[in-house]
Amino acid sequence: MKKDTRLIERFSNLKKKLYKEIEKVIIGQKEILEKILIALLAQGHCIIIGVPGLAKTLLVKALANALDLKFNRIQFTPDLMPSDITGSDIIQQTKTGKREFQFVPGPIFANIVLADEINRTPPKTQSALLQAMQEKIVTVNGKTYSLELPFFVLATQNPIEQEGTYPLPEAQLDRFMFSIDIDYPDEKSEREIAKRDTSEKLNSIKKIIKRKELLEIQKIVEEVPVSDYVLNYGVKLIRLTRPNDNNPIKYVNKFVEWGAGTRAAQYLVLSAKVKALLDGRFAVARDDINFVAFNILSHRIIPNFNADAEGIKPRHIINEIIKYLKTSIK
Repeated sequence: MKKDTRLIERFSNLKKKLYKEIEKVIIGQKEILEKILIALLAQGHCIIIGVPGLAKTLLVKALANALDLKFNRIQFTPDLMPSDITGSDIIQQTKTGKREFQFVPGPIFANIVLADEINRTPPKTQSALLQAMQEKIVTVNGKTYSLELPFFVLATQNPIEQEGTYPLPEAQLDRFMFSIDIDYPDEKSEREIAKRDTSEKLNSIKKIIKRKELLEIQKIVEEVPVSDYVLNYGVKLIRLTRPNDNNPIKYVNKFVEWGAGTRAAQYLVLSAKVKALLDGRFAVARDDINFVAFNILSHRIIPNFNADAEGIKPRHIINEIIKYLKTSIK
């Protein structure tokens, strides 16, 4: 792949233009937006964890508007059925008077799907997203329907209301490239938010890119080369999350029940490529891996009883691994 400066400018301009448009309705949260953009360009999906009222839905709507993509929101509730997501066959009368089944697509048939409060619905309904997220297709009554690309699922979870929730199984969590924690804004940003009315400004967001061009950019990401040094670093990081007799980090062996799988290594490399390109670089660096590591690994590392007893979280474990790698790999 040639190092074309125009290609780098294409990524950098996309980032700048997107920030400019999103800032019309969202104050701050630049790092959150950057990570969502990284996941989208790397063809992954995100789960955002945060309390209500932090403009998660508004952020996703603004993103869809700026990228000129079809957006649908699904409110997950305990009585939601799989067909409410995928769609179903209903009996329709044709012009000749004959009755036949016709497929009516569900809200999953969009480019950006917001799965709001995904942990409020039972596992059977949650799993309706699995095939779509992984294979970009939906199967209903034995028939398969392709989803229009790009296809990006952004799910939200409310961490403070546990009553009436169904924790996502590890298999489903693993389908999400990033897990992103969204926190309260700082005082200055919150003051600015209080002054603003965003309802009209959402419609003022300009389209900065066409769908076809976005698909081209996703393909470019796949072709970006990664040095053996960075590749080995990413694989080593993943392998060090797994407790075993060969793991030199005692902290991991003491506090981890299960580590990250191989999919995490693929996601590390893909998202690091996007990070480098958005920063105006062809060369993927170790710091790019570290930048995305917490969001990729925090929902893939399962702490054990020792960790629960001592208040050890996945972020502490990831920190220890990165510290070890900084001293052991030059």
